[in-house]
Amino acid sequence: MTPTQLLDSNLDKMTSGAVDDTLAPDNMGTFALALEHASALETLTWAAERYGDGLTFATGFGPEGCVLIDLIGRHRLPIEIFTLDTGLLFPETQALWKQLEDQYELTIRGVRPVQSVDEQAVTHGDRLWESAPNRCCELRKVIPLRAELSNADAWMTAIRRNQTPERSDALVVEWDEQFKIPKINPLVRWTKQDVSSYIQTNHVPSNSLHDKGYPSIGCLPCTTPATLGEDDRAGRWRGIAKSECGLHVRVLPTAELTHEGS
Repeated sequence: MTPTQLLDSNLDKMTSGAVDDTLAPDNMGTFALALEHASALETLTWAAERYGDGLTFATGFGPEGCVLIDLIGRHRLPIEIFTLDTGLLFPETQALWKQLEDQYELTIRGVRPVQSVDEQAVTHGDRLWESAPNRCCELRKVIPLRAELSNADAWMTAIRRNQTPERSDALVVEWDEQFKIPKINPLVRWTKQDVSSYIQTNHVPSNSLHDKGYPSIGCLPCTTPATLGEDDRAGRWRGIAKSECGLHVRVLPTAELTHEGS
């Protein structure tokens, strides 16, 4: 039984009168169950068929994102792709962006913050990433992403469960309480070795900084190499208690917050 057939079968077992509402939070568990053992391509194909033009993919050009760009480009899937162009990307990341567009003959839109880095310095102080890194991420990543996703029906990411403790319980399809739309994670079950093997086998372009000790790459001022034995994300925001930029933070529904606080 294909993932779509399994989905249809599961949906038939839902409460009487229920409809296949791909935007209903309560249906995400059904979709996640049906797609838990689907391949990344099957999940991508399902999402493209279900959400159509309302589906968008946000990439930061990590190895996982490059895998999904390869699958989208190789199979000509009608999925829009964008990246958060913070104005602080490594030159190597910008070069990879252009290389991926050229190789797969597709467009990856740059979504930029309202203020440039210089304008932000005037308003909030110079080198905000040092004095208030969470605020900097909010201004240059979270707010632009929220604005972008306000026009989408669903968004797709390249996160994996074993990347960080915060992502360990991520589902293939889940309701994103922060952005109020479905979130699809086609590579959620993949390991780091799965990603590496796919990139090598399929000759997928990746960031040249990976060969220089940067396993995880974000903005230039906040990313350093990781040393042998360190976690892959150890070089992100080194020296401060921060491991996420805020894009994939779990937000509890209001009902759960009320219950926990009672």
